[in-house]
Amino acid sequence: MKKLLFSILSLSFAITTFAQEKDVTKFLGIPIDGSKNEMITKLKNKGFTQIPYDKEVILEGEFNGTAVEIYISTNNNKVHRIMVCDKNYKNEADIRIRFNKLYCQFIGNSKYITLGGDYPISEDEDISYQMSVNNKRYQAAFYQIDKDFTSKYLLGEYTEEQINNYENLSLENKIKIMEIVEKHCSNKLVWFMISEAYGKYYISMFYDNVLNQANGDDL
Repeated sequence: MKKLLFSILSLSFAITTFAQEKDVTKFLGIPIDGSKNEMITKLKNKGFTQIPYDKEVILEGEFNGTAVEIYISTNNNKVHRIMVCDKNYKNEADIRIRFNKLYCQFIGNSKYITLGGDYPISEDEDISYQMSVNNKRYQAAFYQIDKDFTSKYLLGEYTEEQINNYENLSLENKIKIMEIVEKHCSNKLVWFMISEAYGKYYISMFYDNVLNQANGDDL
């Protein structure tokens, strides 16, 4: 009986451990998963505080050196997105600097791999005109990868020199690498964009667990 109980407990622990280690997007080390209440508690433990706002749950604090507000989105009672918005609005010149600096930080961070894009934003770009007249969206997207992703999935096909000089590879090899990345990391999407309100601008960042998003099962 004791052996059977021990086996059940061991299996239960293994299942729990697997759930905790599920490979999903993380925000400040917190997996984008579980219930909304669980996420609120974890964010509060990171130093964020909840502010009253009708029925919406909003937390505020500092993230990456910037005052931000955090919103939590769920699907079927599971968290699928953390949205992080600048608390303070900026003018066009400052939002360009903010966007470009953030883009460079992501590019230089080994936890992310870019999905490509025509960035950073050039000095002569009229952001206000492009957004209001041409409905242009300024956004940059990345996949969050594990620290051993390169050694596990890329080094068997490419050398370190090729990987480090990704931009100089042939289009065929770039496509192959992106196919490998999408195969293993497509559910771990992190992206950010310039948002506008009353003629001022701010950055909205999105940490998405694609596995928890609505996929039509409820239709």
